[in-house]
Amino acid sequence: MKSNQSVNDIGEQGLLKKLQSFCPGNIIGDDGAVLSVDSQEQLVITTDVLVDGVHFSDHTTPPETVGWRAAAANLSDLAAMGATPIGITVGLSLPGELKLIWVEKLYQGLTDCLQRYQTPIVGGDICRSPVTTISITAFGTAVPHRIIRRSSAQPGDAILVTGTHGKSYKGLQLLLNPELGKNISQSERNTLIEAHQHPKPRLDVLPLLWEIVETTSVAGIDSSDGLADGVLQICRMSGVGARLERSQIEPPPSLLQWMSPEEALYWTLYGGEDFELVLCLPLELAKKLVKRLRNGAAIIGTITEEPNVILVDNQERYPPQKLTLTQGFQHF
Repeated sequence: MKSNQSVNDIGEQGLLKKLQSFCPGNIIGDDGAVLSVDSQEQLVITTDVLVDGVHFSDHTTPPETVGWRAAAANLSDLAAMGATPIGITVGLSLPGELKLIWVEKLYQGLTDCLQRYQTPIVGGDICRSPVTTISITAFGTAVPHRIIRRSSAQPGDAILVTGTHGKSYKGLQLLLNPELGKNISQSERNTLIEAHQHPKPRLDVLPLLWEIVETTSVAGIDSSDGLADGVLQICRMSGVGARLERSQIEPPPSLLQWMSPEEALYWTLYGGEDFELVLCLPLELAKKLVKRLRNGAAIIGTITEEPNVILVDNQERYPPQKLTLTQGFQHF
């Protein structure tokens, strides 16, 4: 294949043939995919859309990275619901002049991520568009009593995060402003960029969670839109509030090399795209899960009856701060 060949050069059927090579031959080819679902489980479906210039750009995300992040975003949503992935479909809108090599690298990134979680591409669609857009629908299955919902939080529940926050934001800033990383090692730089370009959906948390939790319902969400956003969304859906302890929300140490502690805390709360899980469950169970997870997992607060989400400082160095959804990124 010529490196300068475009989508226009091979046409719709040629492109479909290329893309079908990334999919299981026994599933692709008809008007729809046929997937088997255990009769004791329920189907969980999620959709995510990524748009050139909004979610990715050539400056920060080469095509294979776009593919990885697109897959990871959807698998993370399934993890946040307590579901095991069984397949995804890909809707692809492309300018005709887009280089074919870009599309192939996109699909390579998709499959590199999906293969780690034994998840196939089972279908999709393509069309012409002035803007490159990737729309993914992911399918998973879950045992009914183990489905994690945002609306299940109860007053007294501990609020647990499965890992640290702020690394993805810092990785993005390094890509946008390489001069910011002069004071950190190449190894640390690579780690932060990797956190942004190749996030890991926390499907690994679920087996550990179900070993600890037997009958209690768990509330949860992923932190792709930010840690604070995740807590606020859970509280809104559950009709509760929360108190978050400032000392338990620690920014990555290297973030403090660029900005004040207040700014670092803000981006830890609102930076987003860390793809960790935010879970609400009884305190003793939360402690057991933190001990099993390690690697930045922490209990950061408590669910309250009062509807507001308040950031508090138990050492009283800072006044209480009310958190709101308007403080983070919103598309509109």
